[in-house]
Amino acid sequence: MIHRAILFFLISLLLTACVTTDSKKGMDMFFTAIDVTKKASRPISDEEEYYVGRAVAARIFSFYPLLENKRLTNYLNVVGRALTLHSERPFTYGGYHFAVLNSEEANAFACPGGIILITKGMVDIAQNEDELAAILAHEIAHINYRHGISSIQQSRWTEALTIIGAKAVKEYGSQELSRLVNIFEDSIDDVFKTLVANGYGQSQEFMADEAAKVYLTSAGYNPSALINVLERLDRYSTKSNRGIVKTHPDTLDRIENLKKNIVATQVYTTTENRSKRFKSAIAN
Repeated sequence: MIHRAILFFLISLLLTACVTTDSKKGMDMFFTAIDVTKKASRPISDEEEYYVGRAVAARIFSFYPLLENKRLTNYLNVVGRALTLHSERPFTYGGYHFAVLNSEEANAFACPGGIILITKGMVDIAQNEDELAAILAHEIAHINYRHGISSIQQSRWTEALTIIGAKAVKEYGSQELSRLVNIFEDSIDDVFKTLVANGYGQSQEFMADEAAKVYLTSAGYNPSALINVLERLDRYSTKSNRGIVKTHPDTLDRIENLKKNIVATQVYTTTENRSKRFKSAIAN
């Protein structure tokens, strides 16, 4: 899967080069230099983000196998995609996809472009659909704010765009293409390390929590469900220093930040239908 993602990513870059590279032989060197500089400063496109996300997901699968539970996976996609419609980016280039990883570790990963992976252990943290929605909403927010893709070192992306902007596609040699592949693989490492090893910074987690609260409220879920999940995760952290509690900022800080901004004036009740489908989906 990673090799295919690399291929598609390079095709995306090269197609961009075809459109943006001026092939006229009489182009003045001065304007060519300006053109290359402009190309090297553009952000990663939605299409390129998608291919990076696919490769990151493939890397995660090598550590966490997929859980083969069609009922739970379908349910996760129903809840998750409903939440995305209330987000800043209701649609991405490749669409949103949600899947469950076969691990008792409590963790979740938002791969750039719209692939969200959640462990079975994290699903078990939730006690109702509102709480499961809260977990998914937080990960959706990371994708909306492009926190994963921002992990890529700017120097890598600038170098890649400089290569594709400096010459016409037909002039690429094996050395340039090899360097582009290496840049792509290094970019995957940047994102993977952030998701699995280092985690996001406190400001990014606070942003994702705040956005999740908005998505939940807009979709009719109880925003306080996110606090419930975090409180349960804090208790989980006393038993384990693995998964999400290892890579995320202090859970108590996130809880206090949310409590400052959630006004407990509206009473939320989980509907009977939600309760039934949640229990049915998580049943073994």
